[in-house]
Amino acid sequence: MPTISIFQKDFCRLVGRNASMSDIEQWMPYVKGEVKDVSQDTGEVRVELQDTNRPDLWCVEGIARQIRSVLNKGMPPYSFFSDKKGAKRRIQVAQGMETVRPYVAACVSLGYAMTAEGLDQCIQTQEKLADAYGRKRETVSIGLYRYSSISFPVTYGLVKPDEIRFTPLGFEEKMTPHEILTVHPKGLEYGSILAECDRLPLLWDSDGQVLSFPPIINSRELGEVQQGDTDLFVEVTGTDLSMVVLALNIFACNLADRGATIESVNITYPYETEFGTTVKTPLSMNQSQRISLEAIEQALGMPLGSEAIQEALASYGYLVKATRQTVSVTLPAFRNDFMHVMDVAEDVAITRGYDSFSPIMPQSFTVGSLSVEEQTSDRVRDLLVGFGFQEIFSNIMASHQELVDRMRIADTEYAQLVEVDNLMSQTYACLRPSILPCLLRVEALSPRVFYPHLLFEVGETAQLDLEANAGSRTTLSIAAISANSGANFSEIHSYLDLLMYYMVWPYELEPVTHPSFLEGRVGRIRCHGHSVGYIGEFHPEVLEAWQIDMPTSGFEFEIRKPEA
Repeated sequence: MPTISIFQKDFCRLVGRNASMSDIEQWMPYVKGEVKDVSQDTGEVRVELQDTNRPDLWCVEGIARQIRSVLNKGMPPYSFFSDKKGAKRRIQVAQGMETVRPYVAACVSLGYAMTAEGLDQCIQTQEKLADAYGRKRETVSIGLYRYSSISFPVTYGLVKPDEIRFTPLGFEEKMTPHEILTVHPKGLEYGSILAECDRLPLLWDSDGQVLSFPPIINSRELGEVQQGDTDLFVEVTGTDLSMVVLALNIFACNLADRGATIESVNITYPYETEFGTTVKTPLSMNQSQRISLEAIEQALGMPLGSEAIQEALASYGYLVKATRQTVSVTLPAFRNDFMHVMDVAEDVAITRGYDSFSPIMPQSFTVGSLSVEEQTSDRVRDLLVGFGFQEIFSNIMASHQELVDRMRIADTEYAQLVEVDNLMSQTYACLRPSILPCLLRVEALSPRVFYPHLLFEVGETAQLDLEANAGSRTTLSIAAISANSGANFSEIHSYLDLLMYYMVWPYELEPVTHPSFLEGRVGRIRCHGHSVGYIGEFHPEVLEAWQIDMPTSGFEFEIRKPEA
């Protein structure tokens, strides 16, 4: 969960009232946050946030904005979202950007003299949005610049790796984009985003001054914002236009909350986008949604009435119009997290306070017991531990690289995954179809432990099945690996055979080919006429991808099928 640092005095200024630490702790439920640590010397407060769908709260301005809205029973609109005047400034997107990093949004902040606290919070918000929300800058990256030195229009285009030179932040000498990718710390950290590009994105003004090399680094001349700077230019680039616009909206509202005047920038595209070829940013993307009042009341378990629901949602920042049976709601422009009526119901509950709801005692008495599947799993665990295996517990979510690339199954039938939409981290981008990659990950981290290594896990996997509910089905599987100098098919087969014997599961092996295993040393496991899994020696390329030095063999099969 996101954890951020705020400072008590700065927070109180943004909320608009003095507050003790006790007050702050009482207000934290309004943002689903919790105070984790307080420094009495500096006034720094560490806050852990429980909502990963609200990036607008990953900053002190966003937390203060939400709390201020509840305390004041409403939130004044940000006028720059509804301004009908044409923008004075323009960014021209060049042809070809659609294949590299197609989208950009920008605004100008005037009149706010950057303070030390404001600069620290800007940097923190920039990093949180780019790394967590922007997937380590892959889909969103943010740049801040000294506005007074920029000549408009600004061009967002492509250059050859050695075509231009500028001084990046943190360095004294001019460098080409290619040199930045190979030498600069930020180039080494984020260069993989542009690894397959023969031409690289760049922002430059009408005088030819380079603003930045997104998503890698700003130029030192224009992009080194300092305390006391009054006027700023803010830009966001990325691969998802809605995410890019939302990140800019958040930044614009944050600066406005600190006293800045926000002015729009026109973005002109040579290709069509979901908002047209000319997009004025900041931009409110949210449309009104009509929701049944009965659905909200049913979710909360008590009748509230249209007036109470309208008051609660207005206090939480919604634009609300209620009738006797429905409510029309529009999220503020810095939010884009409406997915279900439960989201609105939750905001009503947060505003009213969970202590305002009367608890309901259970009306029936039940006795719990282990399911047949769990009893079977426990029996399998006992046997494998008795065989000398060590149990591993892994996350059901993993990266595409681990599940596909390192298992040597790219572009094969085995590479069909259930992937997470609108993910927050590439590390947890997919639901695992197999447990073996999780065991190999543990093995790759254990080279200093005495061999042999015998590892197993019993857990859930997700299989892509378009005929099943939600397009996937969950299965319960057992996987085990053996890593040692003598690991081979015969050894791992002996463990499988012993397990099947004690579980009284008749099975047979069928010769097959599988890209993760060595040819001729892999078999399909069949039980009761069903194909339930595989056993074999891992291919050297798989072991090399995981940087495992020892021969390794393993098996995995679904343990529900043998019960049929």
